Amino acid sequence: MSTRPGLILKLRCPDQPGIVAKISGYVAGYSANLIEFAQFTDKLSGRFFSRLEIETGGLQVEVEDFIEGFGTLGRAMKAEWHFRRLPYKMRTAVLVTKTDHCLNEVLWRTRLGELPVEITSVIGNRTDCREIASQSGLPFHLVEMDGDRKDAGFRKIREILSAEAVELVVLARFMQILPDDFCRDYDGRIINIHHSFLPAFIGANPYRQAYERGVKLIGATCHYVTADLDAGPIIEQQVERVQHFHTPQDLVRLGRDCERAALARGIRYHVHDRTIIDGHRAIVFPD
Repeated sequence: MSTRPGLILKLRCPDQPGIVAKISGYVAGYSANLIEFAQFTDKLSGRFFSRLEIETGGLQVEVEDFIEGFGTLGRAMKAEWHFRRLPYKMRTAVLVTKTDHCLNEVLWRTRLGELPVEITSVIGNRTDCREIASQSGLPFHLVEMDGDRKDAGFRKIREILSAEAVELVVLARFMQILPDDFCRDYDGRIINIHHSFLPAFIGANPYRQAYERGVKLIGATCHYVTADLDAGPIIEQQVERVQHFHTPQDLVRLGRDCERAALARGIRYHVHDRTIIDGHRAIVFPD
């Protein structure tokens, strides 16, 4: 993603002749520089999807006028579209429980500058990750959710997200099921990571179950959260081959690696506006 002034345009519309030429012509008509144009046509649904990255340094009009003017073309194509100004950082909260490998991955990638995010805080229903947040200079909010405190806990989390103006919620092994209304209100803005054994290996110790069944591949799935548990649009998946000599502990180690990689890529694609949710699936334009 460019660090110079620019825009990202995401668009979807019914497939039709001349879409690429019309969009490119609009950009060129204002002397903007089109530096990336990713596109996909779904032949089954007859839908067109695209992501554009546009440098606006040489734009002949104000950026707001460029964005507003696109509406005439967008409406003519019966499109849905979204512009984002560049550069930017997406305000992100990370929710955790006990395990910290996914949290550490997100913090590390953020420090490297790979993820254009501003982590507002770490929210946990256990204290296990408090020290990691503190070492990174981040606020840590402990939200008690045991027993009959779950509803009050989610109300507290909502208050924190609202107060911090959070745009993206990352569940970095947050071991609580989100209420339906929470999922609806943050639709398309919650990313989760889980081992890909679900639903085949559910309950306690899925890696032991996988070992006992002699699986040959293990993995992890990064997906958007919906009210249907672990059934949201998939953003990214990662797999590792299992050998006969691998112990259950080895499977846990390989699984952690898969979870970290899949979550990092999933967040990257989302915050770089490389995903378009289309019903039960996500169209992803990888970089």
